[in-house]
Amino acid sequence: MTRVWKWNRPVTVREVLEDLQQERSIAYTTVMTVLDNLHQKGWVRREAEGRAYRYEAVSTRAAYSAALMNDAWSQSDNPAAALVAFFGMMSEEQRRALRDAVRIVQGPEEGPEQGGDGGETRVTPVAADEKQAEKPVEKPVEASGEKQGEKPGQNPDSGPGGTGR
Repeated sequence: MTRVWKWNRPVTVREVLEDLQQERSIAYTTVMTVLDNLHQKGWVRREAEGRAYRYEAVSTRAAYSAALMNDAWSQSDNPAAALVAFFGMMSEEQRRALRDAVRIVQGPEEGPEQGGDGGETRVTPVAADEKQAEKPVEKPVEASGEKQGEKPGQNPDSGPGGTGR
């Protein structure tokens, strides 16, 4: 999924293969199988282009991350305590990003913090996406663990044979 998210456009098996081969040896059929499995599980959609397919992510990486956090939070028997513990693990940069996200969700409010004299800048969803895009791309993690028939929210980065993304 990381490779599909990276381009943010429909990609072919060949494009993903060539990108992965810069880091390791991998077979075309392995990449094709992983993308087909991601399609069957609903993580990517595909459109025929000649004799091949172009694959595109169904949701963004941010939406996937949000779904994971929501799922983990909803599993807690004490959601407030879970949030406090989670916030305690955050770096100052992450706490700033959280405050910016809360402002975006809540919308404009009255008061000096939100006004022109407060000196605080407002982050829009577009600006937040741009900040995310500036971060370095993570290296693929060799992982497996999905079971056949799993649905989104159950680790889309792992694939058959532990090929990762």
